Amino acid sequence: MEDELSMIEKNNTWELVDRPQNRKVIGVMWVYRTKLNADGSINKHKARLVVKGYAQVFGVDYSDTFAPVARLDTIRLLLAAAAQKNWKVYQLDVKSAFLNGFLQEEIYVEQPEGFAKKGEEDKVFLLKKALYGLKQAPRAWYSRIDDHLLNLGFAKSLSESTLYVKHNDTDILIVSLYVDDLLVTGNNIDHIQNFKQEMMKVFEMTDLGFMSYFLGIEIKQGQSEVFICQKKYAKEILKKFQMEECKAAITPMNQKEKLCKEDGADKVDEGYFRSLIGCLMYLTATRPDILNAVSMLSRFMHCASELHLKAAKRVIRYVKGTSDFGVKFTRSKEFKLVGFSDSDWGGSIDDMRSTSGYCFTFGSGVFSWSSKKQETVAQSTAEAEFVAATAAANQALWLRKILNDLNLEQKESTKILVNNQAAISISHNPVFHGKTKHFNIKLFFLREVQKEGDVVLIYCRTEEQVADIFTKSLPAKKFEDLRTKLGVCSS
Repeated sequence: MEDELSMIEKNNTWELVDRPQNRKVIGVMWVYRTKLNADGSINKHKARLVVKGYAQVFGVDYSDTFAPVARLDTIRLLLAAAAQKNWKVYQLDVKSAFLNGFLQEEIYVEQPEGFAKKGEEDKVFLLKKALYGLKQAPRAWYSRIDDHLLNLGFAKSLSESTLYVKHNDTDILIVSLYVDDLLVTGNNIDHIQNFKQEMMKVFEMTDLGFMSYFLGIEIKQGQSEVFICQKKYAKEILKKFQMEECKAAITPMNQKEKLCKEDGADKVDEGYFRSLIGCLMYLTATRPDILNAVSMLSRFMHCASELHLKAAKRVIRYVKGTSDFGVKFTRSKEFKLVGFSDSDWGGSIDDMRSTSGYCFTFGSGVFSWSSKKQETVAQSTAEAEFVAATAAANQALWLRKILNDLNLEQKESTKILVNNQAAISISHNPVFHGKTKHFNIKLFFLREVQKEGDVVLIYCRTEEQVADIFTKSLPAKKFEDLRTKLGVCSS
Protein backbone atom coordinates (compact mmCIF):
# COMPACT_ATOMS: atom_id res chain seq x y z
CA MET A 1 0.00 0.00 0.00
CA GLU A 2 2.84 2.34 0.83
CA ASP A 3 4.53 1.41 -2.47
CA GLU A 4 1.35 2.31 -4.35
CA LEU A 5 1.04 5.69 -2.60
CA SER A 6 4.74 6.32 -3.19
CA MET A 7 4.23 5.66 -6.92
CA ILE A 8 1.28 8.06 -6.98
CA GLU A 9 3.27 10.82 -5.23
CA LYS A 10 6.31 10.22 -7.43
CA ASN A 11 4.14 10.51 -10.52
CA ASN A 12 2.72 13.87 -9.35
CA THR A 13 -0.78 12.44 -9.75
CA TRP A 14 -2.62 14.68 -7.28
CA GLU A 15 -2.51 17.84 -5.22
CA LEU A 16 -3.91 18.31 -1.69
CA VAL A 17 -6.47 21.15 -1.70
CA ASP A 18 -9.34 22.48 0.39
CA ARG A 19 -12.62 20.63 0.03
CA PRO A 20 -14.66 22.34 -2.75
CA GLN A 21 -18.14 23.59 -1.93
CA ASN A 22 -19.75 23.11 -5.33
CA ARG A 23 -18.11 19.89 -6.55
CA LYS A 24 -18.73 16.26 -5.71
CA VAL A 25 -15.81 14.49 -4.01
CA ILE A 26 -15.45 10.84 -5.05
CA GLY A 27 -14.36 8.15 -2.61
CA VAL A 28 -11.42 5.74 -3.01
CA MET A 29 -10.81 2.15 -1.94
CA TRP A 30 -8.05 -0.46 -1.90
CA VAL A 31 -8.09 -3.49 -4.21
CA TYR A 32 -5.75 -6.41 -3.59
CA ARG A 33 -4.51 -8.90 -6.14
CA THR A 34 -2.03 -11.77 -6.36
CA LYS A 35 -0.25 -12.03 -9.73
CA LEU A 36 0.74 -15.55 -10.79
CA ASN A 37 3.34 -16.96 -13.16
CA ALA A 38 2.51 -19.39 -15.98
CA ASP A 39 3.31 -22.35 -13.70
CA GLY A 40 0.90 -21.13 -11.03
CA SER A 41 3.57 -19.85 -8.63
CA ILE A 42 3.14 -16.42 -7.01
CA ASN A 43 4.78 -13.58 -8.90
CA LYS A 44 3.89 -10.76 -6.51
CA HIS A 45 1.18 -9.31 -4.30
CA LYS A 46 -0.29 -5.97 -5.38
CA ALA A 47 -2.35 -3.30 -3.64
CA ARG A 48 -4.08 -0.83 -5.93
CA LEU A 49 -5.77 2.41 -4.87
CA VAL A 50 -8.83 2.85 -7.05
CA VAL A 51 -11.47 5.53 -7.41
CA LYS A 52 -15.11 4.56 -6.89
CA GLY A 53 -15.87 5.27 -10.53
CA TYR A 54 -19.47 4.13 -10.21
CA ALA A 55 -20.14 7.44 -8.43
CA GLN A 56 -19.07 9.48 -11.48
CA VAL A 57 -21.73 11.30 -13.49
CA PHE A 58 -21.59 11.23 -17.29
CA GLY A 59 -21.20 14.71 -18.78
CA VAL A 60 -19.95 16.11 -15.47
CA ASP A 61 -17.09 13.90 -14.29
CA TYR A 62 -16.30 12.25 -17.64
CA SER A 63 -17.34 12.15 -21.28
CA ASP A 64 -15.65 9.67 -23.63
CA THR A 65 -14.34 6.27 -22.53
CA PHE A 66 -11.99 3.94 -24.38
CA ALA A 67 -9.63 1.10 -23.45
CA PRO A 68 -6.59 0.38 -25.68
CA VAL A 69 -7.11 -3.34 -26.24
CA ALA A 70 -5.58 -5.20 -29.19
CA ARG A 71 -7.69 -7.86 -30.88
CA LEU A 72 -6.56 -11.43 -30.24
CA ASP A 73 -6.58 -11.91 -34.02
CA THR A 74 -3.93 -9.19 -34.27
CA ILE A 75 -1.79 -10.70 -31.51
CA ARG A 76 -1.93 -14.16 -33.08
CA LEU A 77 -1.14 -12.65 -36.49
CA LEU A 78 1.98 -11.01 -35.03
CA LEU A 79 3.08 -14.33 -33.53
CA ALA A 80 2.46 -16.16 -36.81
CA ALA A 81 4.40 -13.49 -38.72
CA ALA A 82 7.21 -13.67 -36.15
CA ALA A 83 7.50 -17.43 -36.70
CA GLN A 84 7.55 -16.89 -40.47
CA LYS A 85 10.19 -14.14 -40.31
CA ASN A 86 12.15 -15.68 -37.39
CA TRP A 87 11.58 -12.58 -35.24
CA LYS A 88 11.38 -12.61 -31.46
CA VAL A 89 8.47 -11.01 -29.63
CA TYR A 90 9.24 -9.11 -26.41
CA GLN A 91 6.94 -7.89 -23.66
CA LEU A 92 7.04 -4.69 -21.60
CA ASP A 93 4.79 -3.97 -18.63
CA VAL A 94 4.11 -0.34 -17.71
CA LYS A 95 3.89 0.09 -13.95
CA SER A 96 0.73 1.88 -12.81
CA ALA A 97 0.03 2.81 -16.43
CA PHE A 98 -3.19 4.73 -15.79
CA LEU A 99 -1.36 7.12 -13.46
CA ASN A 100 0.42 8.50 -16.53
CA GLY A 101 -2.73 9.78 -18.23
CA PHE A 102 -3.48 13.51 -18.05
CA LEU A 103 -7.02 14.48 -17.09
CA GLN A 104 -9.10 17.09 -18.89
CA GLU A 105 -11.86 17.08 -16.25
CA GLU A 106 -11.78 18.54 -12.72
CA ILE A 107 -11.90 15.53 -10.38
CA TYR A 108 -11.65 15.54 -6.56
CA VAL A 109 -11.14 12.40 -4.46
CA GLU A 110 -11.07 11.68 -0.74
CA GLN A 111 -7.80 10.92 1.04
CA PRO A 112 -7.34 7.14 1.47
CA GLU A 113 -8.48 5.90 4.87
CA GLY A 114 -5.57 5.45 7.26
CA PHE A 115 -3.26 7.60 5.14
CA ALA A 116 -4.77 11.07 5.61
CA LYS A 117 -2.28 13.92 6.05
CA LYS A 118 -1.94 14.75 9.75
CA GLY A 119 -3.70 18.01 10.60
CA GLU A 120 -5.27 18.20 7.11
CA GLU A 121 -7.75 15.35 7.36
CA ASP A 122 -10.61 17.41 5.89
CA LYS A 123 -8.71 18.29 2.72
CA VAL A 124 -9.11 16.33 -0.52
CA PHE A 125 -6.98 15.55 -3.55
CA LEU A 126 -7.40 17.35 -6.88
CA LEU A 127 -6.35 14.89 -9.57
CA LYS A 128 -3.83 16.06 -12.16
CA LYS A 129 -3.50 12.61 -13.69
CA ALA A 130 -5.78 9.59 -13.84
CA LEU A 131 -6.24 6.97 -11.14
CA TYR A 132 -7.47 3.42 -11.60
CA GLY A 133 -11.24 3.20 -11.35
CA LEU A 134 -11.95 6.46 -13.17
CA LYS A 135 -14.20 5.99 -16.18
CA GLN A 136 -11.82 8.03 -18.36
CA ALA A 137 -8.56 6.54 -17.01
CA PRO A 138 -7.98 4.08 -19.91
CA ARG A 139 -8.66 6.82 -22.48
CA ALA A 140 -6.30 9.24 -20.72
CA TRP A 141 -3.53 6.61 -20.68
CA TYR A 142 -4.09 5.75 -24.33
CA SER A 143 -3.94 9.43 -25.31
CA ARG A 144 -0.61 9.79 -23.47
CA ILE A 145 1.14 6.74 -24.92
CA ASP A 146 -0.35 7.36 -28.37
CA ASP A 147 1.21 10.83 -28.46
CA HIS A 148 4.54 9.46 -27.25
CA LEU A 149 4.72 6.66 -29.84
CA LEU A 150 3.79 9.04 -32.65
CA ASN A 151 6.52 11.44 -31.47
CA LEU A 152 9.00 8.55 -31.68
CA GLY A 153 8.22 8.22 -35.38
CA PHE A 154 5.71 5.38 -35.32
CA ALA A 155 2.71 5.27 -37.65
CA LYS A 156 -0.59 4.08 -36.21
CA SER A 157 -2.59 1.50 -38.12
CA LEU A 158 -5.90 2.81 -39.43
CA SER A 159 -7.38 -0.68 -39.07
CA GLU A 160 -6.15 -1.41 -35.53
CA SER A 161 -5.82 1.59 -33.21
CA THR A 162 -3.43 -0.24 -30.86
CA LEU A 163 -0.91 -1.25 -33.55
CA TYR A 164 2.12 0.96 -34.28
CA VAL A 165 4.78 0.45 -36.94
CA LYS A 166 8.07 2.19 -37.66
CA HIS A 167 10.08 1.09 -40.69
CA ASN A 168 12.53 2.11 -43.38
CA ASP A 169 13.88 0.30 -46.43
CA THR A 170 15.62 -2.40 -44.37
CA ASP A 171 14.32 -2.43 -40.79
CA ILE A 172 10.93 -2.64 -39.11
CA LEU A 173 9.78 -2.18 -35.52
CA ILE A 174 6.27 -3.18 -34.43
CA VAL A 175 4.46 -2.36 -31.18
CA SER A 176 1.08 -3.76 -30.15
CA LEU A 177 -0.61 -2.19 -27.13
CA TYR A 178 -2.88 -4.07 -24.73
CA VAL A 179 -3.74 -1.60 -21.95
CA ASP A 180 -0.48 -1.53 -19.94
CA ASP A 181 1.33 -4.33 -21.83
CA LEU A 182 3.45 -3.59 -24.89
CA LEU A 183 4.35 -6.38 -27.32
CA VAL A 184 7.41 -5.47 -29.36
CA THR A 185 8.90 -7.26 -32.36
CA GLY A 186 10.93 -6.54 -35.48
CA ASN A 187 13.93 -7.62 -37.51
CA ASN A 188 16.59 -5.53 -35.75
CA ILE A 189 17.41 -6.38 -32.13
CA ASP A 190 19.38 -3.13 -31.68
CA HIS A 191 16.33 -1.05 -32.63
CA ILE A 192 14.21 -3.05 -30.18
CA GLN A 193 16.69 -2.42 -27.35
CA ASN A 194 16.87 1.29 -28.20
CA PHE A 195 13.08 1.47 -28.15
CA LYS A 196 12.96 -0.13 -24.70
CA GLN A 197 15.46 2.41 -23.39
CA GLU A 198 13.52 5.33 -24.90
CA MET A 199 10.30 4.11 -23.27
CA MET A 200 11.94 3.62 -19.87
CA LYS A 201 13.12 7.23 -19.90
CA VAL A 202 9.49 8.39 -19.87
CA PHE A 203 7.53 5.57 -18.22
CA GLU A 204 8.43 3.31 -15.34
CA MET A 205 8.17 -0.18 -16.77
CA THR A 206 9.36 -3.75 -16.40
CA ASP A 207 11.17 -5.52 -19.23
CA LEU A 208 9.69 -9.04 -19.18
CA GLY A 209 12.02 -10.30 -21.91
CA PHE A 210 10.64 -12.75 -24.45
CA MET A 211 6.85 -12.89 -24.53
CA SER A 212 6.04 -16.05 -22.58
CA TYR A 213 2.81 -15.49 -20.61
CA PHE A 214 0.17 -13.03 -21.73
CA LEU A 215 -3.52 -12.82 -20.72
CA GLY A 216 -3.41 -16.41 -19.53
CA ILE A 217 -1.85 -17.54 -22.82
CA GLU A 218 1.45 -19.42 -22.67
CA ILE A 219 3.87 -18.68 -25.52
CA LYS A 220 6.92 -20.75 -26.43
CA GLN A 221 9.22 -19.13 -28.99
CA GLY A 222 11.75 -21.25 -30.86
CA GLN A 223 13.74 -21.06 -34.08
CA SER A 224 11.16 -20.05 -36.74
CA GLU A 225 8.48 -21.55 -34.50
CA VAL A 226 5.94 -20.24 -31.99
CA PHE A 227 3.57 -22.37 -29.92
CA ILE A 228 0.64 -20.89 -28.00
CA CYS A 229 -1.59 -22.71 -25.52
CA GLN A 230 -3.61 -22.28 -22.31
CA LYS A 231 -2.57 -25.41 -20.44
CA LYS A 232 -2.65 -23.75 -17.01
CA TYR A 233 -6.06 -22.20 -17.70
CA ALA A 234 -7.45 -25.51 -18.99
CA LYS A 235 -6.46 -27.21 -15.73
CA GLU A 236 -8.05 -24.37 -13.75
CA ILE A 237 -11.33 -25.01 -15.60
CA LEU A 238 -11.18 -28.71 -14.73
CA LYS A 239 -10.58 -27.84 -11.08
CA LYS A 240 -13.25 -25.13 -10.94
CA PHE A 241 -15.96 -27.49 -12.18
CA GLN A 242 -14.63 -30.49 -10.22
CA MET A 243 -13.84 -32.57 -13.30
CA GLU A 244 -10.14 -33.24 -12.71
CA GLU A 245 -10.80 -37.00 -12.52
CA CYS A 246 -13.31 -37.20 -15.38
CA LYS A 247 -12.94 -39.59 -18.30
CA ALA A 248 -11.52 -37.87 -21.40
CA ALA A 249 -13.60 -37.62 -24.60
CA ILE A 250 -12.06 -37.87 -28.07
CA THR A 251 -14.26 -35.14 -29.62
CA PRO A 252 -15.90 -32.06 -28.08
CA MET A 253 -19.41 -32.92 -29.33
CA ASN A 254 -21.49 -36.01 -30.02
CA GLN A 255 -22.01 -36.09 -33.78
CA LYS A 256 -25.54 -37.51 -33.52
CA GLU A 257 -26.77 -35.07 -30.86
CA LYS A 258 -28.88 -32.12 -32.04
CA LEU A 259 -29.46 -29.45 -29.40
CA CYS A 260 -32.53 -27.21 -29.19
CA LYS A 261 -34.14 -24.78 -26.74
CA GLU A 262 -37.15 -26.88 -25.72
CA ASP A 263 -35.79 -30.41 -25.35
CA GLY A 264 -38.08 -31.51 -22.52
CA ALA A 265 -35.23 -31.90 -20.04
CA ASP A 266 -35.11 -30.20 -16.64
CA LYS A 267 -33.60 -26.72 -16.53
CA VAL A 268 -30.28 -26.12 -14.75
CA ASP A 269 -28.85 -23.17 -12.85
CA GLU A 270 -28.24 -20.46 -15.47
CA GLY A 271 -25.43 -18.85 -13.48
CA TYR A 272 -23.48 -22.11 -13.33
CA PHE A 273 -24.01 -22.81 -17.03
CA ARG A 274 -22.99 -19.29 -18.06
CA SER A 275 -19.85 -19.51 -15.94
CA LEU A 276 -18.92 -22.81 -17.58
CA ILE A 277 -19.49 -21.53 -21.13
CA GLY A 278 -17.69 -18.26 -20.34
CA CYS A 279 -14.61 -20.18 -19.20
CA LEU A 280 -14.66 -22.34 -22.33
CA MET A 281 -15.17 -19.27 -24.52
CA TYR A 282 -11.91 -17.76 -23.35
CA LEU A 283 -10.16 -21.09 -23.92
CA THR A 284 -10.97 -20.71 -27.63
CA ALA A 285 -8.27 -17.99 -27.75
CA THR A 286 -5.82 -20.83 -28.50
CA ARG A 287 -8.20 -23.73 -29.10
CA PRO A 288 -10.05 -23.38 -32.43
CA ASP A 289 -10.90 -27.09 -32.22
CA ILE A 290 -13.56 -26.43 -29.54
CA LEU A 291 -14.95 -23.23 -31.07
CA ASN A 292 -17.96 -24.77 -32.82
CA ALA A 293 -19.03 -26.68 -29.72
CA VAL A 294 -18.71 -23.64 -27.44
CA SER A 295 -20.42 -21.34 -29.96
CA MET A 296 -23.29 -23.81 -30.30
CA LEU A 297 -23.75 -24.15 -26.53
CA SER A 298 -23.63 -20.39 -25.98
CA ARG A 299 -26.99 -20.14 -27.79
CA PHE A 300 -28.69 -21.71 -24.77
CA MET A 301 -27.41 -19.41 -22.02
CA HIS A 302 -30.94 -18.29 -21.11
CA CYS A 303 -32.63 -21.70 -21.29
CA ALA A 304 -29.97 -24.24 -20.34
CA SER A 305 -31.22 -27.75 -19.64
CA GLU A 306 -29.67 -30.97 -18.36
CA LEU A 307 -28.91 -31.97 -21.95
CA HIS A 308 -27.10 -28.69 -22.62
CA LEU A 309 -25.09 -29.08 -19.41
CA LYS A 310 -24.20 -32.65 -20.33
CA ALA A 311 -22.98 -31.46 -23.75
CA ALA A 312 -20.95 -28.67 -22.11
CA LYS A 313 -19.33 -31.14 -19.73
CA ARG A 314 -18.41 -33.30 -22.71
CA VAL A 315 -16.39 -30.34 -24.02
CA ILE A 316 -14.59 -30.21 -20.67
CA ARG A 317 -13.97 -33.97 -20.90
CA TYR A 318 -12.40 -33.36 -24.31
CA VAL A 319 -10.27 -30.57 -22.83
CA LYS A 320 -9.17 -33.01 -20.09
CA GLY A 321 -7.52 -35.24 -22.70
CA THR A 322 -6.04 -32.34 -24.68
CA SER A 323 -5.15 -29.81 -21.96
CA ASP A 324 -1.65 -29.25 -23.38
CA PHE A 325 -2.92 -28.64 -26.93
CA GLY A 326 -2.51 -25.31 -28.66
CA VAL A 327 -1.66 -23.80 -32.05
CA LYS A 328 1.81 -24.06 -33.55
CA PHE A 329 3.07 -21.46 -36.03
CA THR A 330 6.01 -22.53 -38.20
CA ARG A 331 7.82 -21.15 -41.20
CA SER A 332 6.21 -22.00 -44.54
CA LYS A 333 7.64 -21.80 -48.04
CA GLU A 334 5.47 -18.86 -49.08
CA PHE A 335 4.17 -16.04 -46.89
CA LYS A 336 0.66 -16.05 -48.35
CA LEU A 337 -2.62 -15.40 -46.58
CA VAL A 338 -5.08 -18.22 -47.29
CA GLY A 339 -8.63 -18.57 -45.98
CA PHE A 340 -11.17 -21.38 -45.67
CA SER A 341 -14.93 -20.78 -45.55
CA ASP A 342 -17.80 -23.18 -44.85
CA SER A 343 -21.40 -23.28 -43.65
CA ASP A 344 -23.86 -25.77 -42.18
CA TRP A 345 -27.15 -25.14 -43.98
CA GLY A 346 -30.14 -24.90 -41.64
CA GLY A 347 -28.19 -26.41 -38.78
CA SER A 348 -30.21 -24.72 -36.03
CA ILE A 349 -33.35 -26.70 -35.17
CA ASP A 350 -34.95 -23.72 -33.42
CA ASP A 351 -34.88 -21.18 -36.28
CA MET A 352 -33.33 -23.08 -39.23
CA ARG A 353 -30.50 -20.59 -39.50
CA SER A 354 -27.12 -21.71 -40.80
CA THR A 355 -23.71 -21.46 -39.16
CA SER A 356 -20.80 -19.67 -40.87
CA GLY A 357 -17.23 -20.68 -40.18
CA TYR A 358 -13.88 -19.46 -41.47
CA CYS A 359 -10.18 -19.49 -40.65
CA PHE A 360 -6.98 -17.96 -42.03
CA THR A 361 -3.41 -19.19 -42.13
CA PHE A 362 0.00 -18.40 -43.60
CA GLY A 363 0.57 -22.08 -44.33
CA SER A 364 1.05 -23.53 -40.84
CA GLY A 365 -1.24 -22.96 -37.85
CA VAL A 366 -4.39 -20.87 -38.20
CA PHE A 367 -4.31 -17.48 -36.45
CA SER A 368 -7.82 -16.16 -37.16
CA TRP A 369 -11.01 -18.18 -36.80
CA SER A 370 -14.75 -17.74 -36.38
CA SER A 371 -17.94 -19.76 -35.92
CA LYS A 372 -21.16 -17.75 -35.91
CA LYS A 373 -24.85 -18.24 -36.58
CA GLN A 374 -26.01 -16.36 -39.68
CA GLU A 375 -28.38 -13.42 -39.19
CA THR A 376 -30.95 -14.55 -41.76
CA VAL A 377 -32.42 -17.85 -42.93
CA ALA A 378 -30.63 -19.10 -46.05
CA GLN A 379 -32.97 -20.56 -48.69
CA SER A 380 -30.36 -22.88 -50.19
CA THR A 381 -26.97 -24.41 -49.47
CA ALA A 382 -25.49 -22.05 -52.06
CA GLU A 383 -26.87 -19.02 -50.23
CA ALA A 384 -25.59 -20.28 -46.87
CA GLU A 385 -22.13 -20.84 -48.35
CA PHE A 386 -22.27 -17.44 -50.04
CA VAL A 387 -23.09 -15.66 -46.78
CA ALA A 388 -20.23 -17.51 -45.06
CA ALA A 389 -17.84 -16.57 -47.87
CA THR A 390 -18.87 -12.92 -47.53
CA ALA A 391 -17.96 -12.96 -43.83
CA ALA A 392 -14.62 -14.56 -44.68
CA ALA A 393 -13.99 -11.95 -47.40
CA ASN A 394 -14.64 -9.14 -44.91
CA GLN A 395 -12.10 -10.64 -42.53
CA ALA A 396 -9.63 -11.15 -45.38
CA LEU A 397 -9.83 -7.46 -46.32
CA TRP A 398 -9.13 -6.43 -42.72
CA LEU A 399 -6.21 -8.86 -42.41
CA ARG A 400 -4.74 -7.59 -45.69
CA LYS A 401 -4.89 -4.02 -44.35
CA ILE A 402 -3.11 -5.08 -41.15
CA LEU A 403 -0.43 -6.91 -43.15
CA ASN A 404 -0.01 -3.86 -45.36
CA ASP A 405 0.49 -1.70 -42.24
CA LEU A 406 3.12 -4.21 -41.07
CA ASN A 407 4.94 -3.78 -44.38
CA LEU A 408 4.00 -7.38 -45.23
CA GLU A 409 1.80 -6.54 -48.21
CA GLN A 410 0.00 -9.38 -49.99
CA LYS A 411 0.62 -8.66 -53.66
CA GLU A 412 -1.64 -11.43 -54.96
CA SER A 413 -5.34 -11.98 -54.31
CA THR A 414 -6.10 -13.80 -51.08
CA LYS A 415 -7.54 -17.22 -51.84
CA ILE A 416 -10.62 -18.27 -49.89
CA LEU A 417 -11.37 -21.96 -50.35
CA VAL A 418 -15.07 -22.83 -50.62
CA ASN A 419 -16.52 -26.30 -51.20
CA ASN A 420 -19.63 -25.18 -53.11
CA GLN A 421 -19.46 -24.58 -56.85
CA ALA A 422 -22.83 -22.79 -56.97
CA ALA A 423 -21.73 -20.16 -54.44
CA ILE A 424 -18.58 -19.48 -56.45
CA SER A 425 -20.58 -19.23 -59.70
CA ILE A 426 -23.03 -16.77 -58.11
CA SER A 427 -20.13 -14.57 -57.00
CA HIS A 428 -18.94 -14.30 -60.62
CA ASN A 429 -22.06 -14.61 -62.76
CA PRO A 430 -24.85 -11.96 -62.83
CA VAL A 431 -27.18 -14.40 -64.66
CA PHE A 432 -28.49 -15.82 -61.36
CA HIS A 433 -30.49 -12.64 -60.66
CA GLY A 434 -33.82 -14.34 -59.89
CA LYS A 435 -32.28 -16.58 -57.24
CA THR A 436 -30.07 -13.97 -55.65
CA LYS A 437 -31.95 -10.64 -55.68
CA HIS A 438 -32.83 -10.98 -51.96
CA PHE A 439 -29.15 -10.81 -50.96
CA ASN A 440 -27.90 -8.29 -53.52
CA ILE A 441 -25.70 -6.27 -51.13
CA LYS A 442 -23.54 -9.27 -50.20
CA LEU A 443 -23.58 -10.34 -53.84
CA PHE A 444 -22.23 -7.05 -55.18
CA PHE A 445 -19.69 -6.80 -52.34
CA LEU A 446 -18.22 -10.22 -53.07
CA ARG A 447 -18.13 -9.54 -56.80
CA GLU A 448 -16.44 -6.19 -56.25
CA VAL A 449 -13.65 -7.44 -53.97
CA GLN A 450 -12.87 -10.17 -56.48
CA LYS A 451 -12.90 -7.69 -59.35
CA GLU A 452 -10.51 -5.44 -57.39
CA GLY A 453 -8.14 -8.37 -56.94
CA ASP A 454 -8.25 -8.43 -53.14
CA VAL A 455 -9.98 -11.79 -52.77
CA VAL A 456 -10.70 -14.76 -55.00
CA LEU A 457 -12.99 -17.70 -54.22
CA ILE A 458 -11.44 -21.06 -55.08
CA TYR A 459 -13.20 -24.42 -55.08
CA CYS A 460 -11.94 -27.18 -52.81
CA ARG A 461 -13.25 -30.66 -52.14
CA THR A 462 -15.25 -31.20 -48.95
CA GLU A 463 -12.54 -33.54 -47.65
CA GLU A 464 -10.05 -30.65 -47.81
CA GLN A 465 -12.34 -28.01 -46.27
CA VAL A 466 -10.62 -27.11 -43.01
CA ALA A 467 -13.44 -24.75 -41.94
CA ASP A 468 -15.81 -27.73 -41.76
CA ILE A 469 -14.70 -28.11 -38.13
CA PHE A 470 -16.25 -24.70 -37.29
CA THR A 471 -19.78 -25.44 -38.53
CA LYS A 472 -20.77 -28.93 -37.37
CA SER A 473 -19.84 -31.83 -35.11
CA LEU A 474 -17.76 -34.42 -36.95
CA PRO A 475 -16.82 -38.10 -36.62
CA ALA A 476 -13.61 -38.68 -34.65
CA LYS A 477 -11.36 -39.53 -37.62
CA LYS A 478 -12.32 -36.49 -39.69
CA PHE A 479 -12.22 -34.24 -36.62
CA GLU A 480 -8.66 -35.31 -35.80
CA ASP A 481 -7.55 -34.84 -39.42
CA LEU A 482 -8.94 -31.30 -39.60
CA ARG A 483 -7.58 -30.48 -36.14
CA THR A 484 -4.11 -31.36 -37.39
CA LYS A 485 -4.61 -29.15 -40.47
CA LEU A 486 -5.53 -26.26 -38.17
CA GLY A 487 -2.09 -26.59 -36.60
CA VAL A 488 -3.58 -27.68 -33.27
CA CYS A 489 -1.24 -30.09 -31.51
CA SER A 490 0.33 -30.86 -28.14
CA SER A 491 3.33 -29.00 -26.80
